[in-house]
Amino acid sequence: MASPSRRLQTKPVITCLKSVLLIYTFIFWITGVILLAVGIWGKYAMFLTLIFLVELVAAIVGFVFRHEIKNSFKSNYENALKEYNSTGDYRSEAVDKIQSTLHCCGVTNYGDWKGTNYYSETGFPKSCCKLEGCYPQRDADKVNEEGCFIKVMTTIESEMGVVAGI
Repeated sequence: MASPSRRLQTKPVITCLKSVLLIYTFIFWITGVILLAVGIWGKYAMFLTLIFLVELVAAIVGFVFRHEIKNSFKSNYENALKEYNSTGDYRSEAVDKIQSTLHCCGVTNYGDWKGTNYYSETGFPKSCCKLEGCYPQRDADKVNEEGCFIKVMTTIESEMGVVAGI
């Protein structure tokens, strides 16, 4: 019997080597995808950790300095009332927005307006009115009596649970 040709002897070996190289390449491809995914998730986790730490520091600072924050807000709100005008600067717009949204007037009560230049010229601002169309008004019966400082602080403290939960 004649011996098989050399080519017939190497064909199964080449097929086996092709399969091994294909599996080897596939394993490296899968490993690369896993490393890429872990790297992306690792950066995402690092970013989330950084945001969490910043929020934690802000919460601690807010808790430690809460009285200073309240006093600062109150003094800034009093200054905004003193410098109030109806020309539309950002402080006056903020005062109007707070007073109309929370249905309040002044810092502690509506009497805070009586010491301002705006009141002596015009009366209470439109945002203090209980009803639509009472502006300009000097009659205290038609304006909100409660002050805004207590309402703002109450609103902030009531929403603190939501903020802390986020």
